[in-house]
Amino acid sequence: MGVTGVTTDCLNHYSSPGKRTNVLLHHSGGRTSNGLKSRRFSIVRRHRLCARFWPAGMVLEGSTEALCPPSSLELRPSCNKSQHSSPVGPGSQPQDSLCPGEKEPVVYGELIVLGYNGSLANGDKGRRRSRLALHRRTKANGVKPDVIHNISTPLVSKALSNKSQHSISYTLSRSHSVIVEYTHDTNTDMFQIGRSTESMIDFVVTDTSPSAQSHGGGGEGGQSAQSTISRYACRILCERAPPYTARIYAAGFDSSKNIFLGERAAKWRTSDGLMDGLTTNGVLVMHPAGEFVSEPAPGLWREISVCGNVYALRETRSAQQRGKLVENESNALQDGSLIDLCGATLLWRTPGGLRRTPTLKQLESLRQELNAARPQCPVGFNTLAFPALAQRQTVDKKQPWVYVNCGHVHGYHNWGFRRERGPGTAPASGGDRECPMCRRVGPYVPLWMGCEGGLYLDSGPPTHAFCPCGHVCSERTVRGWSQIPLPHGTHAFHAACPFCGTWLSGEQGYIKLIFQGPLD
Repeated sequence: MGVTGVTTDCLNHYSSPGKRTNVLLHHSGGRTSNGLKSRRFSIVRRHRLCARFWPAGMVLEGSTEALCPPSSLELRPSCNKSQHSSPVGPGSQPQDSLCPGEKEPVVYGELIVLGYNGSLANGDKGRRRSRLALHRRTKANGVKPDVIHNISTPLVSKALSNKSQHSISYTLSRSHSVIVEYTHDTNTDMFQIGRSTESMIDFVVTDTSPSAQSHGGGGEGGQSAQSTISRYACRILCERAPPYTARIYAAGFDSSKNIFLGERAAKWRTSDGLMDGLTTNGVLVMHPAGEFVSEPAPGLWREISVCGNVYALRETRSAQQRGKLVENESNALQDGSLIDLCGATLLWRTPGGLRRTPTLKQLESLRQELNAARPQCPVGFNTLAFPALAQRQTVDKKQPWVYVNCGHVHGYHNWGFRRERGPGTAPASGGDRECPMCRRVGPYVPLWMGCEGGLYLDSGPPTHAFCPCGHVCSERTVRGWSQIPLPHGTHAFHAACPFCGTWLSGEQGYIKLIFQGPLD
């Protein structure tokens, strides 16, 4: 067997930049372990490979192999040549892991589903929840690309099926497929996200529908009739060593440890001779333009490929033509990164970012401070009080209400409806009312505390509310989220309340609350 050693400064997303790595490209004129013939080739000169395309370093750009790829191509660091790749077990709930000398378990970050305000309507249960912390696992379960097979017949493709090894299958035609086998990576932990409830999915996510949510936020948490979220939507690989970088990739491995891109899926061969592709409805990511908690500013929505490359958006969500490659952006998540799965949007928060947000105990203290000020209804003169954070479905009789077009806070009353023109007509369809303080007409809704601290941008006092839903939080939080366009449908974007998912309305999307203090 001919073995050619190549030295490279950067392999791919799985390698550390600047680290010299020896790569062995194995080829022989005989048969591989799968019974496939592969052609012999040799590399005469040393090349410096770059991680522009995943997985870089497997085929030299501009070489004859890039134009006519060999039947099998193996990528394996020489230091692991004699090591046996242990099979990676199915996904499970993340476990805390303490290394010698550590006092606390390592937390890579947390995923928060927008629109649920702290918990699902039926409660967080197991892997189906509104928020999930990713901890370092007791044993690494990450994977990395190992061998590429160019298959000319479907029979051989079936022979390559191996449930003990991860792989990605690209079907180019009925008679031609490319299969990329993966091997165990001891340096990363893998977490999979999707609609499926199978054991390999760590975080079960279902569609978020604002119309189906209650006053306090939080959808039913059940599966919609026609879900647009993939069963195996995406996967996140976290480095087990500092700085614990987390990277996102489209698509997740199924129960057979395979990712299958059929003939109709968007896929292509890169200039390096490798393969890449997109899922049907795509996985979109937006990194904040500045620091999420101090200078919140939205970035640009991008699409992440199966191999972790970053592309501009397609014309529509499921179009066959991919967007342009964005070379200066990465799939590495940062505090405030948004992940859209076409039906649900997730927020990634780092441990450092979460330390600057209020805890549930702090939110309760803020609620008690508001009630201690004894705000009163300017008409009925009755004292108002925000209900307990756990009470999110039933409107309390003392609960404050607000006219969202002006910000005046009142107690509940059943008068003041603005009627349509003409005598004897019913109230307006939107239920608009006229504020008795300033005579401005607009929606009249109850106020609810935002209970999901991870959605806050600071721990400031709850002085503002989103329009028209009435979720109360800090001024910086409403200003930040009102600037972020969230994906909707196949190609639409609209700012929405992060606590309930309701589209924002009005000039700013939020209002400053005007309370009246006690007369005494």
